[in-house]
Amino acid sequence: MRWSLVLCILMASLSLGINKLVPAQSQSSELLVAAASNLSDVFAAIAQEFQKATGTKVTFSFGSTSSLARQIENGAPFDLFAAADVTTVDGLVQKGLIISESKRLYARGRLILWWPTDSKVQIDKLQDLLKPEMKRIALANPQLAPYGEAAKEALIALGLWDALQPKLVFGENVSAAKQFATTGNAEVAFIPISLAQPGKDRFLNVSGRLHRPLDQALGIVKASKNQTTAQRFIDFLAGDLGHAILEDFWYSIPCSEKK
Repeated sequence: MRWSLVLCILMASLSLGINKLVPAQSQSSELLVAAASNLSDVFAAIAQEFQKATGTKVTFSFGSTSSLARQIENGAPFDLFAAADVTTVDGLVQKGLIISESKRLYARGRLILWWPTDSKVQIDKLQDLLKPEMKRIALANPQLAPYGEAAKEALIALGLWDALQPKLVFGENVSAAKQFATTGNAEVAFIPISLAQPGKDRFLNVSGRLHRPLDQALGIVKASKNQTTAQRFIDFLAGDLGHAILEDFWYSIPCSEKK
């Protein structure tokens, strides 16, 4: 009996010793972010720097602002929501789905009319969209995407919306609208300048006076179990490096966010 007890003690001690020799596995941290399609390039760049600084991997789900909001309403397991407008985030705050204190205005975007570099299209002003050779004009669905809504507002302001109706083709988001023009299914597309390469691509700036400001807000999803990390991403985005990357992609920083 005593030998059995001694043996059990020895085995337990040996087990503890082995456990001390085996390093504890570090849990990999991952942040799930629902982000408007206009952010696909800039957020990829920011996520890379964020991971270098924190070791946290950021996984994105890009789509139209309205579609992503519906996913959050249906319980999609996102930690953070970055919209292409402010209104949608406000709506989710009112529904108790976004933490109100986490809401932040992080950027203002710019709308352009874009077409491929190998295209024979020549456009000097938006009225040129009335030309017969302009057979299809792509934009994100105004009911789903703020940049599509801004394009509609600009065309209405110039008195072009009704006349161009037969030519308009709608993508679910700005990336889809750009794809229409890239593949030749449209001559031109209204997209954010963040998806273009100034100095290489061909595009026409759309005056911000023709549409409401493209202010963009974000917030932490209340159901997230990763809220601390989500806040760290927000703080990184609002820091000097985050602002510098946003400006590299032609976003402007709201005055309230500048240090």
